[in-house]
Amino acid sequence: MRLGLVSTDFGPDIKIDFDLILEAERLGFSSVWTAEAYGNDAIVPLSYIAARTSKIGLGTAIMQMTARAPAMTAMTAMTLDKLSGGRFILGLGPSGPQVVEGWHGVPYGRPLTRTKEYIQIVRAILAREAPLEHKGYHYEIPNRSEAASGLGRPLKSILHGRTDMQIYTASIAPNGLRCAGEVADGVIPVWMSPERCELIEKPLAEGLAAGGSRRREDFDVAPFVNVVLGDDIEKCRKPIKSMLALYVGGMGARNKNFYNDFAKRLGYEETAVQLQDLYLSGKKAEAVAAVPDELVDDVALVGPKERIAERVQVWKDSPVDSLLLATRQPEALRLLAELVL
Repeated sequence: MRLGLVSTDFGPDIKIDFDLILEAERLGFSSVWTAEAYGNDAIVPLSYIAARTSKIGLGTAIMQMTARAPAMTAMTAMTLDKLSGGRFILGLGPSGPQVVEGWHGVPYGRPLTRTKEYIQIVRAILAREAPLEHKGYHYEIPNRSEAASGLGRPLKSILHGRTDMQIYTASIAPNGLRCAGEVADGVIPVWMSPERCELIEKPLAEGLAAGGSRRREDFDVAPFVNVVLGDDIEKCRKPIKSMLALYVGGMGARNKNFYNDFAKRLGYEETAVQLQDLYLSGKKAEAVAAVPDELVDDVALVGPKERIAERVQVWKDSPVDSLLLATRQPEALRLLAELVL
């Protein structure tokens, strides 16, 4: 099992804890990951991190596909990969309709179709086997629409990319997991339970089969896992409850919340309905208080060393390949490195 570090916090300012990242690199963590929502982007912080590190992998979890043309993403990926000595890992995701249409101002469209087309285009650019041409539902390259000049012609990237660059997608929904298995090298669930791995593994296996000769052992399941180390378990659970209340209760519209649906599949149907009702009616504190301890314990690592060590063993006994740890505690990194690496 590998360990990664989630390094991005969202807020009015952007901060990068370089001491924590350097400690992760020293401990043998395989990767560090940045993210974006509707504020800071994922690439600029990762470029700063690349300049201050020497061997740790550099991943995006995730770059929003609708924010960039596929060719722009490929250019960015190749550039950072070259400058970092081949350390870049391309994590992609469709985001959700509220962000895509409300922030980026483009139609949400067909997210799985977009994902397949997007990755196909990026891989073609990296391969440089022929000038780039693509005609699909979302993308036409060269563009031949009525608004086009008609002067576009197929091109090859001037910069030579790395054909074995790993591409991950972020998903927890069955269709998204099937898509990841079919076209990607890894998947990043925003959270999951090691006791309910079948929710990830079953659709993933279906996608791998649809992708032809793809093997599970060559694929990386890499969930985010929040870690809060401390003797006061209730205090440790509190920030996780705030995160879960936001995601399950308020991340998306009432009829389009992927995290709410996933909580129901985990067995927390009544809780999911309650959290959404509370959060969307403005009762955020009540929503946080309504998150059950069991849900926190299912998806996060909280409490004293002995408790975390016991829980980590459950993860190690599962099919999960990597744990992407979200924590601000260097002592938590050291404990997990001791337990896992």
